[in-house]
Amino acid sequence: MEIHPRPLHGAWDEGYVLDLHMSSSVFIGYNDSGHPEFDSTRTELGESLYRLKYQKDQAVLGPIAVAICSFIEGWNPKVDLLVPAPPSKHRAVQPLYQIADAVGVALGLPVDRKSVQKAKATPEVKNLDSQKRLDWIKGAFRLRGDGLRGRRILLLDDLYQTGATMNTLARLLKDSGGALAVYALVLTRTRG
Repeated sequence: MEIHPRPLHGAWDEGYVLDLHMSSSVFIGYNDSGHPEFDSTRTELGESLYRLKYQKDQAVLGPIAVAICSFIEGWNPKVDLLVPAPPSKHRAVQPLYQIADAVGVALGLPVDRKSVQKAKATPEVKNLDSQKRLDWIKGAFRLRGDGLRGRRILLLDDLYQTGATMNTLARLLKDSGGALAVYALVLTRTRG
């Protein structure tokens, strides 16, 4: 799978996003309900994520994990724990957790899905404007236990829009969790 990694700056020690989510998106008009419509083309990774999340296509999980592992091996952030961002939406099977588990197995890294928890229900932040996103994120997460203290964490998320979630989580891991270092890896980002 072809990816186009770029540095990602924020409250973490070092970070990357692997690719854009959409390679192009052209406004084509409004539908009968008055909602804007676009002719959009996803990147290869963006399409694979879409198929895993919304079509439950398990065939794309392996290629996604391979792309992530190849990048991490080249980057070599010297982490000892992988922490996926808690999901916004309840699903019987959480795609980001599946990805984190596959990457953890392949790289021999433990995956911690329990230490960072939602403190309150939040909508999918990708659907909120910037100010509402910041308001919802405040106090949205809490730590459980003391298992992150002194750890070198790879914080993983699937979509980066403004960085509100990742920055909040990175600060929480460092300030309250006592993480020695936090590295951020996001699979795709919006074009804006």
